[in-house]
Amino acid sequence: MTTIDRYIVRAVLTMSGLVMSVLLVIAVLFTFIGEQGDIGQGHYTALSALWYSLLNLPELAWDLMPIGVLIGSLLGLGQLARGSELIVLRASGISVARIAGSVLIAGFVLLAVQVVLGELLAPPLQQTAKQQKAFERFSNVSFGGGAAWVRDGNLILSVQGLSPAGRSGGMLVFQLSPDHRLLAIGHAARARAAANGRWLLSGYRESRFTPDRVIASAAREQTLVSHITADFLGLATALPQDLAVRALWTVIQYDRANALDATPYVFAFWSRIARTLAIVFAALLAIPFVLGALRTAAAGSRMLVGFLIGIALFELQRLIETGTVVFNLNPIVLAWLPTLLLAAVTLVLLARAR
Repeated sequence: MTTIDRYIVRAVLTMSGLVMSVLLVIAVLFTFIGEQGDIGQGHYTALSALWYSLLNLPELAWDLMPIGVLIGSLLGLGQLARGSELIVLRASGISVARIAGSVLIAGFVLLAVQVVLGELLAPPLQQTAKQQKAFERFSNVSFGGGAAWVRDGNLILSVQGLSPAGRSGGMLVFQLSPDHRLLAIGHAARARAAANGRWLLSGYRESRFTPDRVIASAAREQTLVSHITADFLGLATALPQDLAVRALWTVIQYDRANALDATPYVFAFWSRIARTLAIVFAALLAIPFVLGALRTAAAGSRMLVGFLIGIALFELQRLIETGTVVFNLNPIVLAWLPTLLLAAVTLVLLARAR
């Protein structure tokens, strides 16, 4: 990496980090304010609400990164433009493509940070935050505050109040025939996940349906063999947008194997990848602006432009997400649409930059 690369990369990374720090402070503050209505329920205190807000910090950073990178790139490159550094570079024969290459390095560094946030930090910490909040408010931890419904071939399981230790408040087991007729219904007072896809059911009662009668069994211990694990139940009941790419792919494979609709998870899978790649184009988009209309503009003007563009992309993403699920549109195409629009605008403006 040359001196020019280091100079431009440092400017972009420094300002992006500063902008992200400000955005995250505001986001955590709003999250904490939003938790005020739950303070006082059970053992949920103001300190618990603050800790909940801090645990959500990586997820907030992941959501705000495209906006922060765009504003940070506009401010960082804008400083160089106002100080005539970019003009000197251009007068020295440095092309726009060469400057874009330097910004691209910074973009890939920020993309790596985004991957770490979205795949390693945000999902487990957000899950921990939700579990801790549920435990302190209701003295138990459960997925979604109720039952987790999943299908495993000819079995449909409803698990109540599953804890991180793999114990649940109960389990309903529906057994179907290959032609989808109900064969039996069972209920266990307690269920515990064991190794090798087994569930140990306590107090299990079953009603089995035959053509002429219903056969009821007394309470007993039962071992249920299933592909559904306690960890997978956490994935199946979480919102698609809260899952990492690897977890989303696991749920997609499960839904397809059981002939279930995987559209929300397919959209979330490709949307997560597309939004991560959008970081690079958000950084590059600043170049034509600072070489053109915003070259001599104040920092406030560049920040406003970046904020408006970022909000427009954010709202477009949310609108497309709703439309994909409601109108059953192609999830892959629509997941990539905002990033492809951003990439097209960026490349066109870069080609016209002087």
